[in-house]
Amino acid sequence: MPFVKVEIIKGKSAEYKKMLLQTIHEALMLTLEIEEDDRYQRLYELDFENFERRAAKTDKFTLIELNLFPGRSKELKRKLIKEITSLLGERLEIQAADIIIIMHEPPLDNWGCYGEQASELRFKYKKE
Repeated sequence: MPFVKVEIIKGKSAEYKKMLLQTIHEALMLTLEIEEDDRYQRLYELDFENFERRAAKTDKFTLIELNLFPGRSKELKRKLIKEITSLLGERLEIQAADIIIIMHEPPLDNWGCYGEQASELRFKYKKE
């Protein structure tokens, strides 16, 4: 049940934005083995002047935050970063230097799902 937040600079086409979200989702499916309909994504478009970044970054600069259930291995997270970066490069020509991915892993006690704490629901998910 990854929750995805993506921030980009305004001005991209609807097709670009759709491909961006689809590509990230496909990387999550390939790497974490989540299901097709396990999709929780938010896309934020910021005005150029409201998205400060290093001068070397292009207008395709993409900031991706993932909220994940905790406990996945370092290697699995490494694979996920590489998969997202590779696919975005292939499909949208976003350079690796223009992609930043941040993963947050709040404890299951801090997730509320279906009216319960996730720690009580005993979710099974890929960790290795």
